[in-house]
Amino acid sequence: MEHTTNYRNTFIEVAEDCPVSKAEIPPEKKIKTLASLQYERIMKNPYHYSSDDIIFECYAEKNDIPESEKRKARTEFFSKGQPCLRSSPLAKRYGFGIHHNAEEKVALFAIESQEYQKLVNDNSIKKVKAMRSKKK
Repeated sequence: MEHTTNYRNTFIEVAEDCPVSKAEIPPEKKIKTLASLQYERIMKNPYHYSSDDIIFECYAEKNDIPESEKRKARTEFFSKGQPCLRSSPLAKRYGFGIHHNAEEKVALFAIESQEYQKLVNDNSIKKVKAMRSKKK
């Protein structure tokens, strides 16, 4: 059975213990972090990728999986459950909410933006919090 991390009509709010009140772009490092890979992909193409696409593509890039092996690798990758974007550093540390639309495609919204507030207050959308970094 193939597992999925996709949500539909759901907004992942920043974690309760997120340290920022204004969204921050993940810092550039020599080796790209998961946060910067996810940020780049989603910001350049809002509502283009599903959560599964983002999670797998970033995994593939980090692990140098060649294009020719991606289909097989993706099937293997999702044969086990994978952490969803609720565990993304974008929502836990950098202050971005992650919206999944009706087609399961994702976009980022800075915590201080009007769009973020609109999504939080939209009763037609399911809300879930990003995972906390520290246990209570």
